[in-house]
Amino acid sequence: MSQTPLRVAMISGASRGIGAAIARELLDHGWAVSLGCRSPDQVANPQPDRQLNCAYDALDPDSDGRWIAATLATFGRIDALIHNAGMMLPRSVLEASDEEFDQQFSVNVKAPMRLSRKVWPALKVSGQGRVVMLVSLSGKRVKSAQSGLYAMSKFAALALAHALRRAGEEDGIRSTAICPGFVATDMGTALTEVPAEKMTQPGDIALLVRTLLMLPNSASIAEIPINWTVEDQY
Repeated sequence: MSQTPLRVAMISGASRGIGAAIARELLDHGWAVSLGCRSPDQVANPQPDRQLNCAYDALDPDSDGRWIAATLATFGRIDALIHNAGMMLPRSVLEASDEEFDQQFSVNVKAPMRLSRKVWPALKVSGQGRVVMLVSLSGKRVKSAQSGLYAMSKFAALALAHALRRAGEEDGIRSTAICPGFVATDMGTALTEVPAEKMTQPGDIALLVRTLLMLPNSASIAEIPINWTVEDQY
């Protein structure tokens, strides 16, 4: 009896925090993972037969192709693309320079759009391709003046997730945005005085991602807001 081929997920920004938690969750449940990191040699690889560490920089368009090619050469397929890489510049829309705007949108919007476009043919071959966009609740509301520039980019990232969902409808590709509030990561703990143990944990997000990847094509979920506390609507 032939074995069922491993399903393969590409995860950007996977060296720590949410990305690393997603990788562990998928590895623990039989997936192969290809991790896109700025310093892949510094990322542990406890399962070299099912984990590939690749150099990826959201600001370097050429790194997209190298990462995709290495993933296909190693595993022969790509079934899921998880956009986790991101950045936050704490600037109000009145303070932000044109250069800061370009950098914020290049990482949070242009890079995942470009990477999705390049991975799309492999996701179509899968027949059950999945795209998961780690957005933020800042993609649904502007919490403070200093989060204004970041929120603008995350509103656009949320629209990108919805646009990919529409684009993949006929090919069995399902796209979902996960919109967390504060998560107990380096970035999350630096932005608030809320104790890390009270925040949403990276493992909570990882479980949501795996659930989305398990669902059949007949269950299309547009977005999942999740917060560590009760907030208006979220």
